[in-house]
Amino acid sequence: MALGTTGSRVAGRREWLGLAVLLLPALLASLELTITHLALPAIGRDLNVSSTQLLWIVDGYAFLLAGTLVVMGALGDRIGRRRLLLGGAIAFSVLSTFAAYAPNPEILVATRALLGVAGATLMPSVLALTTALFTEPRQRTQAVGIVIAAVSAGTAIGPLVGGWLLDHFWWGSAFLLPIPLMLVLVVIGPATLPEHKEPTERRLDLPSAALSIAAVLATVYGLKKIAAAGPDLPALAALAAGLVLAAVSVRRQRRLADPLIDLRLFSGPRFTAATLTLVVGIFVLWGTNYAVAQHLQLVAGLDPLTAGLWTAPAAVGVIVGSLGATRLARTVPAGRIIGGGMLLSTAGFVTITWIEPATPLPLLAGAMVLVSAGLGPTMALATDIIVGSSPPGRTGAASAIASIAPQLGGGLGIAILGSIITAGYRASMRNTTGSAADNLTAAVTTAATLPTTEATALLTAARAAFTNAFSISALVAAALTMLTAFAGFAVLRRQ
Repeated sequence: MALGTTGSRVAGRREWLGLAVLLLPALLASLELTITHLALPAIGRDLNVSSTQLLWIVDGYAFLLAGTLVVMGALGDRIGRRRLLLGGAIAFSVLSTFAAYAPNPEILVATRALLGVAGATLMPSVLALTTALFTEPRQRTQAVGIVIAAVSAGTAIGPLVGGWLLDHFWWGSAFLLPIPLMLVLVVIGPATLPEHKEPTERRLDLPSAALSIAAVLATVYGLKKIAAAGPDLPALAALAAGLVLAAVSVRRQRRLADPLIDLRLFSGPRFTAATLTLVVGIFVLWGTNYAVAQHLQLVAGLDPLTAGLWTAPAAVGVIVGSLGATRLARTVPAGRIIGGGMLLSTAGFVTITWIEPATPLPLLAGAMVLVSAGLGPTMALATDIIVGSSPPGRTGAASAIASIAPQLGGGLGIAILGSIITAGYRASMRNTTGSAADNLTAAVTTAATLPTTEATALLTAARAAFTNAFSISALVAAALTMLTAFAGFAVLRRQ
């Protein structure tokens, strides 16, 4: 390893080999959710799952992951990030097996929540170890871009492999797919990854950990309830409790000498803007991917493998965008790239607002390519800004924030955009009786038991209700990406 022009170390063969190993858990980050999206219709049919349970199967994982990311990032600083990564991989493999053989929705939701806790050990460790391996700024930007591309690759590989599994086996086989990746990591990781932790012995502040988890879960639950059923008393109480807990947690972090979240990092406008950009980018991407998976199978009537093939171009768009952005950023300010990418995504979301049940699938696929190609640079460059703008000695804390931002944004995207779709669907189907008025999966299942004329009428109404609600969620996403584009141009315009 040589020294760079800035005095930082230039990574050699060992560091690049370590990065290759770190790509395995990075790949799993999106592989897990992508496969779950495809499996939802089969899970809904086999386990008789309600629309609320379907959402919790997905975002129960995402929210427990988001709620425990900061805790796991702090724990990795203390016990070692490689140790945390390998331990989490083992736990993830065991819990995936339980999820695959869950006998009812309640056990599946609970197991998925525990999987979220295990998953929270992975990405903070990946980013922290990546920034530890690559200290030279240009190489670090490139390495972070490769990690983001690996996350994006999961959205391309997941639908194809997961779709094939769902075509040939039962839905539980989709949950077994991540296990080989984790086993390879556990076997090869100790020999290729250096241990990395903070030099000082520090204790984990358990009250702060409990406050952060409770604040996230209460806030998200309240938002979900409001989006799905309106602002009733339980939903407002949960939201208020979450905000109060968040305020108490922030106050506690400011008083602690060794906080879970180093709030001083947010004093820099570039750091704050990059974090919010990352949250919004993953918010709209994950929420929309959730809806697209349902549209392809339940509206277009595709089998899981064919649905996966239709999502592959969008995943390639993210990969190309994230890798190309690291090169373009050498000559163009990151803010301009992020702002331009967000505007491109806005065009894609506006296109989605025109989608109807009879719309040709190439139009939907093309719109998702625009969305993903625009968000790819955003994710790569925003992550690099978060890590790169942190002061020396605080990259671990910045890496934890760079990990929680997309996961929290993604979880909120699935919950809020998914709940908007659910609320819009129910509003359109309010004159329908039975479970078909609850969600599109139930409508498809009910139609299979009806005479042809009645089944056709029910499916026509249900699919129109779903696409109308999908259009509303896309309009919300377009507004968010447009606002974020202006923020990128304004705050992140300087190199």
